[in-house]
Amino acid sequence: MSYAVLVTGGKQYRVMAGETLRVEKLEGEVGSEIKFDNILMLGDSDGIKLGDALKGATVAATIKSHGRADKIRIIKFRRRKHHMKRQGHRQYYTEIEITGIAGGSK
Repeated sequence: MSYAVLVTGGKQYRVMAGETLRVEKLEGEVGSEIKFDNILMLGDSDGIKLGDALKGATVAATIKSHGRADKIRIIKFRRRKHHMKRQGHRQYYTEIEITGIAGGSK
């Protein structure tokens, strides 16, 4: 099984074909295909590829859904100062399924 390390939304993900993962919100319709070209590493049974060997490497994925994650609660509290601030946040995400990994130049 081959795998890749890709960058999207400021985060790095190790992915394999057939995996489903949630990434930061991406533009696109549900069912459309997207390609990631910011690949840091490719690995398979032959070994790993880094640097210049990755020119032209892409990871193809299909958008499965868009949504919002669970709410996180932020509380800032100053003791003895009669101050407390509450805030909530729900992050948008895109759920994708990895369909293929195409290797770069040899």
